[in-house]
Amino acid sequence: MKKQRLSKVLAASGVASRRKCEDLIFSGKVKVNGEIALLPQTMVDIESDEIIVNGEPVSKLEKKVYFVLNKPIGYVCSNHPGPTAKNVLNLLADVSERLFTVGRLDKDTQGLLLVTNDGHFANKVIHPSHNIDKEYVAKTDKEITHEHLVAISNGTIVEGVFVKPLKVSKVRKGTLKITLAEGKKREVRILLESVGLHVKELTRIRIGGLHLGKLQAGEYRILSNKDIDLIFEKAD
Repeated sequence: MKKQRLSKVLAASGVASRRKCEDLIFSGKVKVNGEIALLPQTMVDIESDEIIVNGEPVSKLEKKVYFVLNKPIGYVCSNHPGPTAKNVLNLLADVSERLFTVGRLDKDTQGLLLVTNDGHFANKVIHPSHNIDKEYVAKTDKEITHEHLVAISNGTIVEGVFVKPLKVSKVRKGTLKITLAEGKKREVRILLESVGLHVKELTRIRIGGLHLGKLQAGEYRILSNKDIDLIFEKAD
């Protein structure tokens, strides 16, 4: 097999997204033929080179699998959760492939989460250049006013970056929908807290053109080719 960049090989082997694979390399957690490799552009051959990540050998290219999961509240999105944490990947324990989540939802957020072993797919979904928006439903601690909607629409600073929603609309007295293009940590909660609204319940209901649908909390299903196409389509 022709040699390829180490980061590309790791992503294609289901280790993580391309960006996360680069982080693993930079942090010294990847060895090639017994030597620590610190450069993502290191050229390797998955068939002939021994590649170790976090002490575990990387197998040859796996069959690519894709799932949509309704993440329950109380679960974390991590390949290495703490000893008492409930790992969202345990909900797919009957899947034999080594999986990771495409992006994350925090412990207190539920809803649509993509899970795969395809690093290229994950990178495509996450990367800002693909402009894939995400829609959430938030239940708050007080009635939402027109002034709240205007203030949220004006945006705020999240992780040192100015974030402005693509769309904000009131659903009922204390519930709103918010659509965002960014993927900053706890961005919906921070946006609402910046205008004096405390989030009581937060659910992601859409990524791109793919909707959560009728999946119950903790349930998952295989993504069809049509589902994958929907992710990259603009929602109406």
